[in-house]
Amino acid sequence: MRTKETHLNRRRFLKTAAQAGAILAMPHVIPATALGQGGRAAPSERIRLGGIGIGNRGSYVLGCFLHEPDVQFVAICDVKASRRQAVKQMADTKYGNQDCAMYADMRDLLARGDIDAVLIATGPNWHATAAILAANAGKDVYCEKPCTKNIAQSLALAQAFRRTGRVFQAGTQRRSLPNFMYAIELARTGRLGRLQTLYAHPMGLKTEMSGWLPAEAEPPKEEVDWDMYLGPAAWRPFNRRLLDGFNFEKGGGMFGAFGAGGCLEWGSHCVDLCQWANNADDTAPVEYEPKDGQLHARYANGVKLVLRNDGWLPLGSCPVRFEGEKGWVETADDGELVASSESLLVNKGAKIGGYPADFHVRDFLDCVKTRAQTRANADVACNSHIVCHAGNIALFLGRKVVFDPVKHEFPGDEEANRLRSEALREPWRV
Repeated sequence: MRTKETHLNRRRFLKTAAQAGAILAMPHVIPATALGQGGRAAPSERIRLGGIGIGNRGSYVLGCFLHEPDVQFVAICDVKASRRQAVKQMADTKYGNQDCAMYADMRDLLARGDIDAVLIATGPNWHATAAILAANAGKDVYCEKPCTKNIAQSLALAQAFRRTGRVFQAGTQRRSLPNFMYAIELARTGRLGRLQTLYAHPMGLKTEMSGWLPAEAEPPKEEVDWDMYLGPAAWRPFNRRLLDGFNFEKGGGMFGAFGAGGCLEWGSHCVDLCQWANNADDTAPVEYEPKDGQLHARYANGVKLVLRNDGWLPLGSCPVRFEGEKGWVETADDGELVASSESLLVNKGAKIGGYPADFHVRDFLDCVKTRAQTRANADVACNSHIVCHAGNIALFLGRKVVFDPVKHEFPGDEEANRLRSEALREPWRV
């Protein structure tokens, strides 16, 4: 972590030494936390964290960070004054002081040289842009998902973190949960036989253009900075429904303003797990086709990927299923594992349900210290998101598309290639 150097000239040193002698003559109590006791790491060992866009989900993840003894949360940035104040109160209550700084513009937070890492939990509209700005400012990043809105952003995100050498963790916390890790290990080590089909739950296979809601009176900038909320998205008039949560039911969609849409929201979890199970973190399927209310994809190695909403065992949200020549396994958020043979589950370990983020946060913090790659690093997130984006393009066009995962394009398909990116509003091109 960064430390602040103190430079003393001779006169100041002598004056300080005399004052120190007087102070040492008196009893002086040093807080245990300053010495790394009382369950806290010493200040020099703490990771100084800032938060950008901390709402409901962000508050939960921030709580996971605050539980860690080697984290010091020092600053919050949000376009909403009420959220800035709520997060500041959360941090100040935790530490028993008033030290948490508040910002309305993330660039002011990122300019602070004493902040090591940032938690980004804005809406999907901001995720990639904010993460790239943070990397360029020398910060490590834990970013909620979906991390990108299109293929071009996914590639830019991965390139930024390779170039800067910063640590990145996508908020796909199921990569750090024992039941999912166990199922993936069965697939990766051949205990299911040669893999044949991977199943992911997208919780939505609908794509459309973003809507345009009626204009409402814009609140004062001190209360909500609407222009900053829009950020890189195309301008549109203020509407409280957009501010408080944009989705399909409120007129949203995959392309244009805020929503990720289609198979990306949950696919960035479930498809990501299928990628890992197939040892495909560095690639993507080569074909995508909407069929019978599902999305069918195929990898170059012949393994099939099926995104479906129905046909799952009652194991909770975010289910995945891996099928091989010798057996299959299925698991989801309640922590249970079901397999074709009980012998596959002999060493499955204790059940942990409820998809907590604590393990994933700890993986990030450990990598901040060691400079190792996280489980959901920028390259991993890039490729798993590209799978979802390519799938969304097939869904939007209503037909099969062929994808080149090396060139990241749809060969000879101009209509599909135009959907790999979208225009960004100035000055937010990165």
